[in-house]
Amino acid sequence: MELLKGLPLHRTFLAVILNLLALTLSTTALLGSYWCTGTQKVPKPLCGKSKASQCVGVPMPSGADASNVSSEDTVHYSWETGDDRFAFRYFHAGMWLSCEESMEGAEEKCRSFIELSPPAERGILWLSLGSEMLYISLLLISFILLMVEILHTGNPVCGMKLNAFAAVSSVLSGLLGMVAHMMYSQVFQATVNLGPEDWRPHTWDYGWAFYMAWASFTCCMASAVTTLNTYTKTILEFNRIHIKGYDGSLKDHPQHHQCFIQQISSYYGPKGKAFHSVSEGVDFYTDLQQKILQREPELDLDEVLGQTIGEDRC
Repeated sequence: MELLKGLPLHRTFLAVILNLLALTLSTTALLGSYWCTGTQKVPKPLCGKSKASQCVGVPMPSGADASNVSSEDTVHYSWETGDDRFAFRYFHAGMWLSCEESMEGAEEKCRSFIELSPPAERGILWLSLGSEMLYISLLLISFILLMVEILHTGNPVCGMKLNAFAAVSSVLSGLLGMVAHMMYSQVFQATVNLGPEDWRPHTWDYGWAFYMAWASFTCCMASAVTTLNTYTKTILEFNRIHIKGYDGSLKDHPQHHQCFIQQISSYYGPKGKAFHSVSEGVDFYTDLQQKILQREPELDLDEVLGQTIGEDRC
């Protein structure tokens, strides 16, 4: 077990860094409203005292005819003047809000993107939001497990189990994140075609938050692969060290070695039973360590084996 404690932890630190980066990027993307950006084609407002630029100047008849012109005629006249009478205002949308540039001032006008989406697509949007939150939650759980593994170095076997749970959590979070991003893309495209007339964009493209979300997914899967690689390498090294240790310490005692194998076989099952999974191997060595420590914590493995064989002959 002491040899196992000395194994390098650089892969675990790399997994923690990737996991923290994925958690930061995904949280920033979820709270941001720049998943999609573009322009909207809207009619320019009428010029007035408060607005002299980016507006439509409507000529008014002079003299007595001015009183006979209604506001409906003025609006109809402004809509029939061509594309030069329209403005292209900037907008950006996220999972929560959609904000567009105001033609009357510097402030933005924001609306709920959930209300803008078509009623038939709101269920998918809610699923996307729920998946995104679960994605962040599982990333947080994986980060906590990895930190506990780094800080809790007294029991390497417990550390390996924490590593395995962190890997499973990272893989599940990555799958949820991928599904959430794809569902949002589907909902946004449906909103572009079926959304309110005054909101439908003239041109649009994906924004920095959308790319940040996919970068978070990439970091999450990289963290999962690194964590699984750490777990697998640790298990293989653990088995190699113990098998090598048994061969080196018991090669001069073939009878004792056979007795020890028979005792293990009688305890764990019928003779010749092989381990079919890595978890069975971990449980085997965990129970073996507990039996050794329960007998004599201060004795070495060879001394405990000698006492065991002396007490119970084959």
